[in-house]
Amino acid sequence: MRMAEDSPNTVLTFRGERTTWIAPGTLNDLLELKMEYPSAPLVIGNTCLGLDMKFKDVSYPIIISPARILELFVVTNTNEGLTLGAGLSLTQVKNILSDVVSRLPKERTQTYRALLKHLRTLAGQQIRNVASLGGHIISRLPTSDLNPIFGVGNCKLNVASTEGTQQIPLNDHFLAGVPEAILKPEQVLISVFVPLSRKWEFVSAFRQAPRQQNAFAIVNAGMRVAFKEDTNTITDLSILYGGIGATVVSAKSCQQLIGRCWDEEMLDDAGRMIREEVSLLTAAPGGMVEYRKTLAISFLFKFYLDVLKQLKRRNPHRCPDISQKLLQVLEDFPLTMPHGTQSFKDVDSQQPLQDPVGRPIMHQSGIKHATGEAVFCDDMSVLAGELFLAVVTSSKPHARIISLDASEALASPGVVDVITAQDVPGDNGREEESLYAQDEVICVGQIVCAVAADSYARAKQATKKVKIVYEDMEPMIVTVQDALQHESFIGPEKKLEQGNVQLAFQSADQILEGEVHLGGQEHFYMETQSVRVIPKGEDMEMDIYVSSQDAAFTQEMVARTLGIPKNRITCHVKRVGGAFGGKTSKPGLLASVAAVAAQKTGRPIRFILERGDDMLITGGRHPLLGKYRVGFMNNGKIKAADIQLYINGGCTPDDSELVIEYALLKLENAYKIPNLRVRGRVCKTNLPSNTAFRGFGFPQGAFVTETWVSAVAAKCHLPPEKVRELNMYKTIDRTIHKQEFDPTNLIKCWETCMENSSYYSRKKAVDEFNQQSFWKKRGIAIIPMKFSVGFPKTFYHQAAALVQIYTDGSVLVAHGGVELGQGINTKMIQVASRELKIPMSYIHLDEMNTMTVPNTITTGGSTGADVNGRAVQNACQILMKRLEPIISQNPNGDWEEWINEAFIQSISLSATGYFRGYQADMDWEKGEGDIYPYFVFGAACSEVEIDCLTGAHKNIRTDIVMDGSFSINPAVDIGQIEGAFVQGLGLYTLEELKYSPEGVLYTRGPHQYKIASVSDIPEEFHVSLLTPTQNPKAIYSSKGLGEAGMFLGSSVFFAIAAAVAAARKERGLPLILAINSPATAEVIRMACEDQFTNLVPKTDSKCCKPWSIPVA
Repeated sequence: MRMAEDSPNTVLTFRGERTTWIAPGTLNDLLELKMEYPSAPLVIGNTCLGLDMKFKDVSYPIIISPARILELFVVTNTNEGLTLGAGLSLTQVKNILSDVVSRLPKERTQTYRALLKHLRTLAGQQIRNVASLGGHIISRLPTSDLNPIFGVGNCKLNVASTEGTQQIPLNDHFLAGVPEAILKPEQVLISVFVPLSRKWEFVSAFRQAPRQQNAFAIVNAGMRVAFKEDTNTITDLSILYGGIGATVVSAKSCQQLIGRCWDEEMLDDAGRMIREEVSLLTAAPGGMVEYRKTLAISFLFKFYLDVLKQLKRRNPHRCPDISQKLLQVLEDFPLTMPHGTQSFKDVDSQQPLQDPVGRPIMHQSGIKHATGEAVFCDDMSVLAGELFLAVVTSSKPHARIISLDASEALASPGVVDVITAQDVPGDNGREEESLYAQDEVICVGQIVCAVAADSYARAKQATKKVKIVYEDMEPMIVTVQDALQHESFIGPEKKLEQGNVQLAFQSADQILEGEVHLGGQEHFYMETQSVRVIPKGEDMEMDIYVSSQDAAFTQEMVARTLGIPKNRITCHVKRVGGAFGGKTSKPGLLASVAAVAAQKTGRPIRFILERGDDMLITGGRHPLLGKYRVGFMNNGKIKAADIQLYINGGCTPDDSELVIEYALLKLENAYKIPNLRVRGRVCKTNLPSNTAFRGFGFPQGAFVTETWVSAVAAKCHLPPEKVRELNMYKTIDRTIHKQEFDPTNLIKCWETCMENSSYYSRKKAVDEFNQQSFWKKRGIAIIPMKFSVGFPKTFYHQAAALVQIYTDGSVLVAHGGVELGQGINTKMIQVASRELKIPMSYIHLDEMNTMTVPNTITTGGSTGADVNGRAVQNACQILMKRLEPIISQNPNGDWEEWINEAFIQSISLSATGYFRGYQADMDWEKGEGDIYPYFVFGAACSEVEIDCLTGAHKNIRTDIVMDGSFSINPAVDIGQIEGAFVQGLGLYTLEELKYSPEGVLYTRGPHQYKIASVSDIPEEFHVSLLTPTQNPKAIYSSKGLGEAGMFLGSSVFFAIAAAVAAARKERGLPLILAINSPATAEVIRMACEDQFTNLVPKTDSKCCKPWSIPVA
């Protein structure tokens, strides 16, 4: 395209294997091409068509790009309105409208302002920069944020063909796809006319999405009303909704309101009309049927208030007064740039300047990450003969494989081979988890076979030609309730108990029983599962480049799969683009799948999962059902608790038994419950196997505890923070598994957080706000945390390192930890710098590999820097011991001199360091064990504001205080706290995995699954490290902080719960003692019951199968 700039009128043609791309240079060329290829789509930004081609397997033999047609970019401004070229980007449209709005009276720019409101949040800036106005309109997406506004704004489409020009109304008929109202195949949209509004005409726009930015609307609306001059008598009314049908829907029945006055009686009638007209079946795609219907009516009420406010401003005597308490809901939550502080203690002034330990050193690869220069697995150059792997996965949750026919796939262009279970020379997996399904599939997403081809596109295309015949099997178990009904479990029940629970219940003033559900979570690492397997051509040797937290396990899996010794397999890990536990066990399975293909074909294999496949195949955090029975006194003192946890483990064991153990061991969180019984089971279901995830059971188990602690406070009519304080550990004590610990720093974190957050004054301000606002409410919550670091076995804590000094004085460090983005390599360089007494610039880390450091342990459990730091320290101390005589003989020499002299004296400049690990063991029969080397304490206070009409919420402020002891690197540690908190915020308030009743995962990418973004970060975000105290168990008295902050994200959830409670109290509704997680907009809105939710009939899932089901 750049080469054609000197010849702008030339028609450019690019021919590919499946598609021909044509770029005309003139409008006449474009119209002639459209006549010749009427079914060919026009593409400028490719933001809509590209998704269909990638995810829906839609193909187009011809694609026409009109990006060089000048007529599509013309802007005309007249007294009647604006004509906008169809090729303009949405960013350009936004800038044009902003300019016009700044120059014209508000009454003339009602439609423009409504468009601008949605253009600020539609998609993201990058998308808006390339997406075209015409493409957005012509696609007629049911969730389009702009089309409902264009539709009510009486806009016109200017279209052309070889036969001439035509103007088509952009109305409800066009948006509904009525054949007579849309463009003919040979017509091209040239521009859009957007008229100026009239004096007594009002236009508003509304939307509610899973998050503020980069998310399609759940429901949106464009609404316009016109009045007889200087009255409140309706002369025209138009309402269009997106997100409640297959197309944009017009509320036609509201036309009956023409001639009526704009008053509450009209509003009541309009609400009933919309309720009848908005028709959504229980099984409607997207689910959330009651919520979407409620939003439609809630938007109408907002429109009513907005127009009433403007009418009042124009004619104060004709319209009734409106309470400011009601009008606050018209103010949308602003998009603001978050700001905050990071506080920590500076190093001692006596510490040598060269010693970097304790200083906030930038992540060693930070700049490379930001600029894109960091090399990840799929960035590596393609080798000669390298093949690309794509997998065929099961479409059935539980079925017998009757036949598999890969003949058509094998005959496809570029396909080299199809690999099945019959090609595995060694073990086809581990325990119950197969590499390739053989006779039976046990979940949707299980790998059945793989296709190796000379490009990924060809391999992926060929997978669609593999024909598999299934026979359904029973039972099909999807949910925890299904598993309980069929007694389908993995492993035995685990149990811990202290005190006399039954006796304590008898003396309690009150007993509370309930249950709470917590949904799962996708890891959503930036780099998907990635592996390259390179056969070396002799002795069955292979190099494996893999994105894994546990290279040794990957090595072991591949060796077992191929039936060869581990010494033939070398796993290399330069860096991992995020893991969060999801790259512990799964990379071993996927690398083995690739290794079988590499061995069979004799060629290098590149196996990179696309996001959708990654989410479908690999599983995530375990959904949980928690049941509780709590006995307590009227003053809030908890005497006894009996807790049962059930997690959805999926179809194979994976790490699920360890997860339920950790959940039970850590469930008590910060509270001393004298009589406590906790039990847990792993439910075996026909879902992809769930696995390790940051926090490893603690975010689920402690959430259950905080739920019933909050419920106790509500039942006692006490502030939650008072009940938390009353039941918190205060002095040296023992946990439920009989491990002694000192809670001094727990109390310090709690008190410091209270002080830093100005909790009591802000809680008073929250109460005052809630008294003055009916439709918006605020909530504030403070949550303590006791998090135990480490693993329950000693051997999980061992580590090794290799430190080598070269004769020029440079140092190469290798250790058994993996750089996951968490900064472990930066900390290891700091450790080596201190121990060797040399600047960090002398030290380099290359990669982690199983040849240099064998038999490594997974990098996780917040112990990576602890244990590997000890190993690096040990190696450096060995080297310094060897150098001592040389240094003592030449104390004024420099590092290079000493190293050169050591070489001359034949002193080894290479040393292996080793750390045997912390003593840790657990006896489940006795229910006791000193499992964890130490505890991390913390507290977080969060304040939120909710919109009771939509369920939207804003995170106003969060204060975190964390006990990090003497941090090796405060910048890295605070970054980990912040990142973990935001990921926890996502778990408890945003992220929602949705499954069909047949166990099919719907949410397979960023389009459907929303993690927290920059607009979800608290507007004020303050993180403080507690004044350091000694921690003799860890290197330099530091603490591992990678996971602890995750649970503190629940402070946002409980602040939301407090806001919902305030709304329900004002409405005279009973308190909800347990709100299920995540507290999405749907959950918040439907919990704030009012006259609008009551208008919507309840759906009955028993009479009709719902679109999606909760699996916890």
